[in-house]
Amino acid sequence: MERHTVVAIPEGLHARPAALFARLAADQPVPVRISRDGRPPVDAASILAVMTLGADAGTTVTLTVDVPDDAAQAETDRARDALDALEEFLTDPGR
Repeated sequence: MERHTVVAIPEGLHARPAALFARLAADQPVPVRISRDGRPPVDAASILAVMTLGADAGTTVTLTVDVPDDAAQAETDRARDALDALEEFLTDPGR
């Protein structure tokens, strides 16, 4: 399962926002990866990996969670909820 979203944080995913994003990703019940511009995805729970993306404001990123085709509905819901939380962080800088 993947989600494309645009980073709306004015300073992008650098320093403090990257740390907060990685902490939020680590708190999710499923592992999440993040990528941009067709680059290989990195662990969204890693501050350094997130910072290496160079995702400035306006950058489109892809959030990815692996969900097997035969996954139970609860597992699919957890993955969707994780993507929702991370997308909200990236798109709502005023929260």
